[in-house]
Amino acid sequence: MAKKRVIFYLNQFFGGIGGEDKADYAPEYREEVVGPGVGVAAATADNAEIIGTIICGDNFFGQNEEEAKAFIAETIKANKPDILVAGPAFNAGRYGFACAGACQVAHELGVIPVSGMYVENPGLEHCRSFSWVAETADAAAKMRKALPIMANLVNKLALGEEVTPEGDKYHAQGRRECILVDELGSTRAVNMLLARLNDEPFETELPMPTFDEVEPAAAIKDLSKATIALVTTGGVVPNGNPDRLQSASAQQWNKYDISALDELKGEYFTVHGGFDPVYCNEKADRVVPLDILRELEKEGKIGKVHEIFYTTTGTGTAVANSEKFGIEIGKELADAGVDGVLLTST
Repeated sequence: MAKKRVIFYLNQFFGGIGGEDKADYAPEYREEVVGPGVGVAAATADNAEIIGTIICGDNFFGQNEEEAKAFIAETIKANKPDILVAGPAFNAGRYGFACAGACQVAHELGVIPVSGMYVENPGLEHCRSFSWVAETADAAAKMRKALPIMANLVNKLALGEEVTPEGDKYHAQGRRECILVDELGSTRAVNMLLARLNDEPFETELPMPTFDEVEPAAAIKDLSKATIALVTTGGVVPNGNPDRLQSASAQQWNKYDISALDELKGEYFTVHGGFDPVYCNEKADRVVPLDILRELEKEGKIGKVHEIFYTTTGTGTAVANSEKFGIEIGKELADAGVDGVLLTST
């Protein structure tokens, strides 16, 4: 059996072009194996051949999605791969979105799409229904664990073998399929009920999703007497980043006294690794509008600006940490008698 032809999709960092300064890099195709493709190529050599790599900057894809997708489509049509491998993107949101877009193009052209993402990557929901997306950790430090899972998927799909989310460690695609089993549904249902009544282990055949329910806060009745606090996930910190806030996958939140400031310009900048920082660094009030709140304060439209400002970095930050940060910051704001919060992002 002939080996399956594989094309890789990588962003500017894993493609060896550069970091955030090269995020606007226009897509190009190289007839070579690059970055993570080397590990996958070695593990799939018997069944697949990586014939080339598409490299595209994360910002370029996000800002020029149709152009980037058109380039991917033309590359696929010209080189006729059987499989496209994108990533792995771990928990990088922009990269995940781009990998999802590349997988979508491949799927629409009849090419098998494979990727790798952390469960909280926003790109996962854009492609999990039609792609085989390997389960990965949230950071590229676990690359060595991610590549074997992706390579296993490539091998099995190249051979036409059956894959399952449980056995092959990829995110379930959410499809219901008809299969033949030995027991009737009624028998299986009764067995599960008996197991549950007897505190014995059992596994449902139809797991249900769980959703958070958050009750909206009551409206502020009189803004002219309200204390408003500033909170951001935009990574805005004092110049020099004295408390070493992480640029991604934040492990902490910080707070700073802004009672003596009318604006953040010149005093603060951003360490956020998920957007172009130029305009924020010119004037941090573009992300955290202290200057405008001071004007509203002077005009009597709000009571006052809370003297403490809270900040963390949103990109790549795990949901569990985000919930923890929110509870901790919220408690401080409630204890301080704050009436409302202006929560800004990027």
